[in-house]
Amino acid sequence: MKIKVSNVNTPNWKEVTVKSRIPAELEKLSEISRNIWWAWNFEATELFRDLDPELWKECGQNPVLLLERMSYEKLEALAKDKVILRRMNDVYTKFRDYMDVKPDETRPSVAYFSMEYGLSSVLKIYSGGLGVLAGDYLKEASDSNVDLCAVGFLYRYGYFTQTLSMDGQQIANYEAQNFGQLPIDRVMDANGQPMVVDVPYLDYYVHANVWRVNVGRISLYLLDTDNEMNSEFDRPITHQLYGGDWENRLKQEILLGIGGILTLKALGIKKDVYHCNEGHAALINVQRICDYVATGLTFDQSIELVRASSLYTVHTPVPAGHDYFDEGLFGKYMGGYPARMGISWDDLMDLGRNNPGDKGERFCMSVFACNTSQEVNGVSWLHGKVSQEMFSTIWKGYFPEEIHVGYVTNGVHFPTWSATEWKELYFKYFNENFWYDQSNPKIWEAIYNVPDEEIWKTRMTMKNKLVDYIRKSFRDTWLKNQGDPSRIVSLMDKINPNALLIGFGRRFATYKRAHLLFTDLERLSKIVNNPDYPVQFLFTGKAHPHDGAGQGLIKRIIEISRRPEFLGKIIFLENYDMQLARRLVSGVDIWLNTPTRPLEASGTSGEKALMNGVVNFSVLDGWWLEGYREGAGWALTEKRTYQNQEHQDQLDAATIYSILETEILPLYYARNKKGYSEGWIKVVKNSIAQIAPHYTMKRQLDDYYNKFYNKLAKRFHMLSANDNAKAKEIAAWKEEVVAKWDSIEIVSCDKLEDLKAGDIESGKEYTITYVIDEKGLNDAIGLELVTTYTTADGKQHVYSVEPFSVIKKEGDLYTFQVKHSLSNAGSFKVSYRMFPKNPELPHRQDFCYVRWFI
Repeated sequence: MKIKVSNVNTPNWKEVTVKSRIPAELEKLSEISRNIWWAWNFEATELFRDLDPELWKECGQNPVLLLERMSYEKLEALAKDKVILRRMNDVYTKFRDYMDVKPDETRPSVAYFSMEYGLSSVLKIYSGGLGVLAGDYLKEASDSNVDLCAVGFLYRYGYFTQTLSMDGQQIANYEAQNFGQLPIDRVMDANGQPMVVDVPYLDYYVHANVWRVNVGRISLYLLDTDNEMNSEFDRPITHQLYGGDWENRLKQEILLGIGGILTLKALGIKKDVYHCNEGHAALINVQRICDYVATGLTFDQSIELVRASSLYTVHTPVPAGHDYFDEGLFGKYMGGYPARMGISWDDLMDLGRNNPGDKGERFCMSVFACNTSQEVNGVSWLHGKVSQEMFSTIWKGYFPEEIHVGYVTNGVHFPTWSATEWKELYFKYFNENFWYDQSNPKIWEAIYNVPDEEIWKTRMTMKNKLVDYIRKSFRDTWLKNQGDPSRIVSLMDKINPNALLIGFGRRFATYKRAHLLFTDLERLSKIVNNPDYPVQFLFTGKAHPHDGAGQGLIKRIIEISRRPEFLGKIIFLENYDMQLARRLVSGVDIWLNTPTRPLEASGTSGEKALMNGVVNFSVLDGWWLEGYREGAGWALTEKRTYQNQEHQDQLDAATIYSILETEILPLYYARNKKGYSEGWIKVVKNSIAQIAPHYTMKRQLDDYYNKFYNKLAKRFHMLSANDNAKAKEIAAWKEEVVAKWDSIEIVSCDKLEDLKAGDIESGKEYTITYVIDEKGLNDAIGLELVTTYTTADGKQHVYSVEPFSVIKKEGDLYTFQVKHSLSNAGSFKVSYRMFPKNPELPHRQDFCYVRWFI
């Protein structure tokens, strides 16, 4: 018999999952690990870290993976460690005391929808500011014990991990998440089977698995289409955050909006208020209208109920930043919905158009959200004004300053972003109720009682921790992408915790102006190489994979940082995520922000920094326009000097250099005999006392209740009571007004001759009378005199709005009269505005019918 050289068959591998078996004594650790509560409670994270510090680091500070990766022998040993068991029991007692509190039923319940959530770097379902804000919001909702749930996506790849090539080019790496190693749970249905939500697309269904993240007391439900039930075209819907083409983006927004509502229905969840965080989730209102129509209501009745319980928050300051879909693509997936809503296809398209009836205009998610939500808000005072202007074309009968768009300035979750050292200092000196009353300015004033030396010592501790983190975390990547080991060693040595550290971290979009500091390299070189005033700049951030200009900025900064005069003085830290952000916002001395005004909707990184005694230096834009206090940071004016952006950039850069040279650096290095600057500590204390309490997430959440949730819930319950009686009544009234609107007739008008001629005198009172035939509408019409002025830039603004009073009624004839005078001389425009009036309407734009006449 011939012996072959080799005789081996192909192995048949079967994948098996080995689950970690936790000793009974440590079961409490397993329970805690599966609730993101640990992410903002340092006693919990320190407990997990101390189980195995090296493994904790290897696992990316993921307690679920930590417990899975630990050997059973190691776990058995820990189960006998009395110190660990005592600490575990202490943390678990705190956890259960927290979790066992019932929700506050005195406040309206809320369903919150967002495309991304930044809860922890462990769970990669966020890209940047929008997601971190949403994550902070859920954490504070948990801390404030409100009845809120949230809906989002469980991305297989999430947002990309950033590395840099040898020449400084950004490389986007998409790394698959192993769902079994994350702090998430599959949601089960009533039969104990994994829940699947079937979402209609075209003439078929996409099947989404449902997962739950326990965010303290809050449930976040995540949809996932990457499963064998879906085709190869639909599995990728939840692969990447903001990935794919416009068709995939539409598929995502259908899944988030329509699929999100179907998920809550499957779970039996109904809430008082539905909050759409950005326009990505706008289609929640399509499904909600369909559900009401399915109960026998008309579209007009249904939209009254949907509007009254909907809030849309916009984070984008320019129209180009919103999602628009071509009618053909939108119709491909949404063509079956108008029939279910009780309207025509054109009616649905018009709900998403600035100009209803314009067949060439695309469907805009943000316009649809505005038209189907009673309340709309921006995310800072200035952004609220910008949003009024941006959305003014939706409600053409009113000027931007009259529109109902409000604002809630963003805040940050203090327990997440304040370093442990700072939290301990605050608890030591602040009122014992501090944790539950974070937005009370009186409590924060206690920072003035903290010894200057203790503030300085805490700041230096955080700076040293940041420098150590950089040296440990970036050494290997720098060796890989910079090549020269001697230069890397030199770079490590040059990072100086005693230097003034200035941080700049954000998404690299051109309007953020990361390049501003490098406008005059010769002057910058003199600043960073001054031996008496050492200063170092730390840059970090990602550019969208399709944003070539943003990627070019990163490459440019990398190139400059490698020049001999800037080596170790300008440092770029790759792969900006929540873990790096926490180190940076607590470790630098100054947080720098240089957006193109007024394009910073809010910004929150600077708010996180000030919780850690870091001082802000920013353009007066977004939150800093409201937050800046003299003596508590530095600011560039919000006013433009030049319309030419290049000239404005040069001026702003020169201003930054000048403030650094003449104010910031001399103050920081005005050291006393004890080694610190008393003047600098004063700025730090002023920043904490005068600014920090106004930018907590608790204040933001309370603002949403006080400004929006409470009044929405109140009106919704009024409309839906007694089998939706009031909703039906208002819908019928609107339908009657619409039917008779064009036939309403001006019977007569009585004005003085000089008023008719447009030649009037200031300070003189004029009486104007109109008689209007309301055609049986019964006092449903309002009339007002609108006076405007035109600014130098050609924009028309409201000077005054004077309502007419009804002084007589004879059948359908209503006599309106107003007494009018102008206190100022000058050039004005006047016109008369007729509108429908009803005390049950929340605001004018809810029923935007307007007729102008002279």
